[in-house]
Amino acid sequence: MQLDLTALRRQLDDLGQAVALVWRATRGWTLAWGGLLALQAGVLVGIVAVTRTLVNQLTAITTPAGNPSALPPLFLVAGGMVLLLLLSDVVCTLLAWVRTMQAGLVQDEVSARIHAKALTLDLTFYDSPEYHDQLHRAQSDASSRPLTLLENLGQLVQQSLTLLALLRMLLPFGGWLPGLLLLSTLPTLGIVVRNTLREHHWRMANTPEQRRVRYYDWLLTDRATAAEVRLFAVGDHFHDLFQQARQRLRGGEAELARQQAVGEVSAGVLGWLIGGAALAWMVWQTAYGRLRLGDLVLFYQVFSQGQRLLHTLVGNVGQIYGNTLLLEHFFTFLALQPRLAAAHPPAGAAKAVGHVAAPIQAGQGVQDNSAACHHPPRGPRLQHGIRFEQVCFRYPGSERLALAHFDLWIPAGQVVAIVGENGAGKSTLLKLLCRFYDPEAGAITWDGIDLRTWSPTQLWSSMTVLFQQPVRFLGTATENIALGDLTVASTPTRVAQAAQAAGAASVIERLPSGYMTLLGKWFGGAELSGGEWQRLALARAFLRQAPMIILDEPTSALDAWAERDWMTRLRALVAGRTAILITHRFTTAMQADFIHLLEQGRVVESGAHHELLARQGRYAQAWQAQMHAHTNQQRS
Repeated sequence: MQLDLTALRRQLDDLGQAVALVWRATRGWTLAWGGLLALQAGVLVGIVAVTRTLVNQLTAITTPAGNPSALPPLFLVAGGMVLLLLLSDVVCTLLAWVRTMQAGLVQDEVSARIHAKALTLDLTFYDSPEYHDQLHRAQSDASSRPLTLLENLGQLVQQSLTLLALLRMLLPFGGWLPGLLLLSTLPTLGIVVRNTLREHHWRMANTPEQRRVRYYDWLLTDRATAAEVRLFAVGDHFHDLFQQARQRLRGGEAELARQQAVGEVSAGVLGWLIGGAALAWMVWQTAYGRLRLGDLVLFYQVFSQGQRLLHTLVGNVGQIYGNTLLLEHFFTFLALQPRLAAAHPPAGAAKAVGHVAAPIQAGQGVQDNSAACHHPPRGPRLQHGIRFEQVCFRYPGSERLALAHFDLWIPAGQVVAIVGENGAGKSTLLKLLCRFYDPEAGAITWDGIDLRTWSPTQLWSSMTVLFQQPVRFLGTATENIALGDLTVASTPTRVAQAAQAAGAASVIERLPSGYMTLLGKWFGGAELSGGEWQRLALARAFLRQAPMIILDEPTSALDAWAERDWMTRLRALVAGRTAILITHRFTTAMQADFIHLLEQGRVVESGAHHELLARQGRYAQAWQAQMHAHTNQQRS
């Protein structure tokens, strides 16, 4: 029982949060909506009451003797009925308009909250399938549910007031009739609650299957997958998997619909049997002259309207319950907290690193991170170097250590290359250095101070990174580069300088409208090659004047000529900065002041290029093998 009460309190809290969300997004429109609902309820009761008067006056006129004096009041009542019906249509039209305005505003508010929350969460969440289930449910359920829930509540209040008025009209015909009317809807209430719970449990159990359907749809329709899907002729295979998954979902949906239909028909038959018995009793009373024809018409209208209202009201209760259950996913998602928090800085930390912004205190990460999306706090300045000390790390859900007791020193102001085969731990090192993850053991220090002293947002403001797979932002070439630093006004001169430094200027100048050319095929822009997109990303990285620059496979998409051209620029581009080159190309690594060779999550050799060659160790062997392969490739 305690668990049920706890669940009920949580659902009532979610209901309150949903109403508050709608009120915040659509305050004026919600007031208008409430007034229109109250007016609609009054109009409905008025129509029922006027109908009784109209029928009784018509009865008086249609007697054999006639009653001409009753015509003026009859016309007056008929005119009132016409006005009420017209007003009912106008109110319905206005309600539809108000709902459209509310829907757009609420959807924008929900999207804004989901986006803001997603931007505060760490990369560890993206490694969890449970997180993707939560995100899917939040996105699927929250866009319209708050407004629907408010509408359900409004209709519940409106229908309850209307029902009370109708029950009051039934009392003169028999005190037992209101109770009979309520009794006729009890089976429907039980069925609605049971069906709502069944549907909720089914949705919870089938979220992974729904995400799988979305995945197959993406494989079959997205440009990023189009070439490989066609080349390997796997389109029909994934289409079959899509259809099989949809068939399983349709089967579950059909079974839910069947159970709902059977229950509703059974409850409906029972309800109308009760209503039929009450109507037969009223006809009997009318036949014996105890009631007038207008009274019989009024009873039929009130009882049938009451039954419809009760069924609708019960349906609204079920929808409120179901929507509250679904909104629980949305508010659960919003309650997620980032796992990477800023610790209290050690005494003298700010003075030691020379930065001016105080680190964020523990527990403040969510607000500060979200608020800093456009204006991040200033981060630490690197004066001495970064040290990895006995760092151990494994990715969430993995049993294998990506880095084991890892030690590394990166001196400030130098170019350091990290080389190694795929899976050696190079990209893991980058993610830890950027504090996308925290090590499970050991520490990473910045001028002797643990990185966890600062919030991730503060740390990122001191870095610029070229990722191995940079995002292809769909905008103009200028907008693509300007995204590297939105905290200052990126003038055309600065953008052009960054493009020139990265070797992207010649690419951009060949475009139809130069720097104002829209890029990407989604919206009809120009497409670039992989190497050209990488140069654009490099310009974006150089625009951000951060003290540390990290380049992850900066020449992976460049041919030999482009790589040689880019490498001649490297020293000038990183002058005065600390630069880290993560690469598998030794021709890129040789430009560094210092090189670390990684194997299976450990540093096995370190030194300058010429020193490592002189040792004739693993680096020298790998260099010779790579040069031999390069020579053979050129000959062929």
